[in-house]
Amino acid sequence: MKMTNGKLFSLGIQHVLAMYAGAVIVPLIVGGALKLSTEQLAYLVSIDLLTCGLATLLQVWNNRFFGIGLPVVLGCTFTAVGPMIAIGSQYGISAIYGSILVAGVVVVLLAGLFGKILKLFPPIVTGSVVTIIGVTLIPVAIQDMAGGQGSKDFGSPENLMLSFGVLAFIIIVYRLFTGFIRAVSILLGLVAGTVAASFMGKVDFAPVADASWFHMVEPFYFGAPTFHASAILTMVLVAIVSMIESTGVFIALGKICSKDVTPEQMTKGYRAEGLAIILGGIFNAFPYTTYSQNVGLVQLSGIRTKNVIYTAGGMLVVLGLVPKVATLTTLIPTPVMGGATVAMFGMVVASGIKMLSEVDFGKQENLLIIACSVGLGLGVTVEPDLFAKLPQGIQILTDNGIVAGSLTAIVLNLVFNSERKKVNAKQRKEAAVQALSVK
Repeated sequence: MKMTNGKLFSLGIQHVLAMYAGAVIVPLIVGGALKLSTEQLAYLVSIDLLTCGLATLLQVWNNRFFGIGLPVVLGCTFTAVGPMIAIGSQYGISAIYGSILVAGVVVVLLAGLFGKILKLFPPIVTGSVVTIIGVTLIPVAIQDMAGGQGSKDFGSPENLMLSFGVLAFIIIVYRLFTGFIRAVSILLGLVAGTVAASFMGKVDFAPVADASWFHMVEPFYFGAPTFHASAILTMVLVAIVSMIESTGVFIALGKICSKDVTPEQMTKGYRAEGLAIILGGIFNAFPYTTYSQNVGLVQLSGIRTKNVIYTAGGMLVVLGLVPKVATLTTLIPTPVMGGATVAMFGMVVASGIKMLSEVDFGKQENLLIIACSVGLGLGVTVEPDLFAKLPQGIQILTDNGIVAGSLTAIVLNLVFNSERKKVNAKQRKEAAVQALSVK
């Protein structure tokens, strides 16, 4: 489809706006939780935007080795927020990027085999994992709504007014609008909240004036990566969950574009995501995944050409090279961020519940799987010293709530549901034999 440069630009920036809030809010949450300086936080936002652009270009470029070749936009996966904060708090920020690098390599290596291990991650497992991640994030949002843990004005009426005002604004936008406006409701809420906070004297624009207009990318900005088995296992699980989510997005987008997505294309799509995750580790950014909100935008606009996505990817790269843009986003006050993230983190929980809705709850075993995995995952998160006296080798699997809950779901699913599949298969075989004998 041939179009003018002006139309190409406007459609490209529409895709950027649709994913912008999700792209910048992840580094702001993670950087804030790890107590990064304003300069470090601005760099984190900048490099994230740039890597989002590079990851998008990798995925949309269909070649022999990687790239799904569909109009998709990649951004940092929200599923990784809780694990990154947990890893950074326990082992330091260098361990985050060590785990991301290894997870990216694992995804690249597993790309061709993923269809075979997919059976280990049915909805009852992925739904439990995403629910655990979402619920463990909610306390972070609640603390931010009050002003951030340790702040002098924690829980002040001004902070609560800002945070609940932003949340109310987002809800109203969702109620009154549809389509693109609804898709960017979080972004609009952040902007409106920051403007309101500036009138209350809670925004300091000095860092924007001091920031430069251009900077170069610096690999391993936060230092050489370090590697810890528990952190790596956590991030690999996050990457696998992202691959499962991307599978659905690829299939849905193929239908929108009237294209059959072959297993070979799926493999190249997974491989591109793995390469994007590796880039995130090298540039000290994040794990990347396909953004479903941009798929909705493709369906809404009816524009399916890859040139629009190439334009959007190029815009993200340019934005990532301009520190002033990144610094502007760091001005968002903590209560404003809390009001927006309580909705976003709640959506993660809702996504997990949606995945679990595909589970057959008529079978009591499935209820037990969810109860044990979510219960253990949350329990270890709330009381991380539960297994502190066990051998170090065992603690690799138990000192992180997401890992403990995920492994519990996988094992219990194999214990209860794999046996049932064998029994059902045997029953079908016997029924077939009986049918033949009757004939």
